[in-house]
Amino acid sequence: MKSLANEFFTTMEEGAREHHANHEELYRLRIDGMRDETDVAEQVGMVEQMIAQGVDAIVIAPADSQALVGVCQRAMNRGIVVLNIDNKLDDDVLADRDVRIPFVGPDNRKGARLAADYLAEQLESGDQVAILEGAPNAYNGVQRRLGFEDAIEEHGLELVSSQTAYWETDNAVPIASGMINSHPDLRAILCANDSMALGAVAALREAGKTDDIHVVGFDNISAVQRLLAEGQILCTVDQHADKIAVYGIEHALDMIEGETPEDVETPVDLITRDTLST
Repeated sequence: MKSLANEFFTTMEEGAREHHANHEELYRLRIDGMRDETDVAEQVGMVEQMIAQGVDAIVIAPADSQALVGVCQRAMNRGIVVLNIDNKLDDDVLADRDVRIPFVGPDNRKGARLAADYLAEQLESGDQVAILEGAPNAYNGVQRRLGFEDAIEEHGLELVSSQTAYWETDNAVPIASGMINSHPDLRAILCANDSMALGAVAALREAGKTDDIHVVGFDNISAVQRLLAEGQILCTVDQHADKIAVYGIEHALDMIEGETPEDVETPVDLITRDTLST
């Protein structure tokens, strides 16, 4: 997985451990996560270790959609089943290497569009919005930005700034502060994950604008649920991290038994203050 400092991936870990506890007779489980979500070399090294240990299957949420393809292909060349979850590996790189790695995960563009459409219901045409993007080398980050942009264009909103905070709260705070200061008429900040949404909320508190600017997130972590209930975050998107882990493990086990690898789209749900209590 990516960084276990991100609650989304600790939830994914919990889902995997629960599944294993109920199916210990089927497989042994090893879980690894990076210290820093942008440390691609560390994740490559983890996969290399798994290859050396002769594991039967690797279920990976890649930090980089392009850079992890090579080491995943090396694993497959050693007879290891490789399954891609959460962040999709790059189709062009896969095609260039003539390798097929199935993806089990959500349609991130669809999920981001759900959140941005809900935001648009609270705004008027011409209102100014900004985007805090995920890592530019991550497919899911790109797809979420595109989903936000789809809704922004359709509803006639004005996108005044779009910058990456590389998924991190600490990065998001100064970038969001700059957006707030540079655009006094800003009405919303759409964040490609909840960690960055927390940074945007912190920046709004510092600027005294928590009542003036909406914040949209993505992941539905527990810290954001509290802020949703308090009205400090407008909405987020639940892609069910625990279930993604289970889907990935089960699909990998099927592939070990010889089933044909296929992509599986997993659900995404809009989460608002109203849906928290339902």
